[in-house]
Amino acid sequence: MKHEWRKKEKAVYLSKNAPEFIQLPAYQFLSISGKGNPNSEAFSEYISVLYALSYAIKMTLKKECELEGYFDYTVYPLEGVWDISEEAKKAFDGTVNKNELVFTLMIRQPHFVTANFVEKMKVLTRARKPHRLLDQVKFEKIEEGPCIQMLHIGSYDTEDASFRRMEHFAQTQQLERLSKVHREIYLSDFRKVAPEKLKTALRFQVIS
Repeated sequence: MKHEWRKKEKAVYLSKNAPEFIQLPAYQFLSISGKGNPNSEAFSEYISVLYALSYAIKMTLKKECELEGYFDYTVYPLEGVWDISEEAKKAFDGTVNKNELVFTLMIRQPHFVTANFVEKMKVLTRARKPHRLLDQVKFEKIEEGPCIQMLHIGSYDTEDASFRRMEHFAQTQQLERLSKVHREIYLSDFRKVAPEKLKTALRFQVIS
C-alpha cells in the first residue's frame, strides 16, 4: 500500500488552524540553499531541481525497487526554512526586504533512501535533463526537536498575524522561540491557488 503523508502523517504536516506543540525527530531531506526574492524567476529554479531529483528517486525505485525496506510513497511537500541576511539583521527596522531573504528549500525523503542512491540519481537526472543547480543539492538529516506549529490560511505576506498567535501560545506554555528563523510547509500550489486560499504549515523551534 502506498504511503501517503497526508493520511499517515497528519500530525506532522496537517496542523490545525491554531497553535500547537509538536516534538519532531530527525528526518532526511534533499535541500538547497540560496538568497533572494521568492517572487523572482530565479527562485523557481531552486524548486524545480528539488522536484526533478525527488521524482527521479521515486520513479526509479518504483521500477527497480533496489533499496532495502522500500515501499511506494507519495512525494513529500516542499518546505522552506527562512531567515534574513546578516547585513539585513544589522539594519533591521521591522520591515523585511525580500531581496535580503536567505532560505533553504527541501523535500523530505523516505528513510530507506541512501546518500549513495541520491548520487546515482543526480547522475541520472543530469543525463536526462541537466540543471545548473543540481550539484548544489545536499542530502542531509535534520532534527527540529520541540516546535510550535500552526496552519496559516492566506497570503504569505499575512503570516505575521499567525506568528504572533504562535508566539503568544508558546509563552502560555512557558516556552521561548529559539530564533526568528522559521519553517514553511507548502500544502497548496501557489501557481494554481488564489493567495487568500493558500494553506501553509508554519513552524518554529522552541526551548523551555
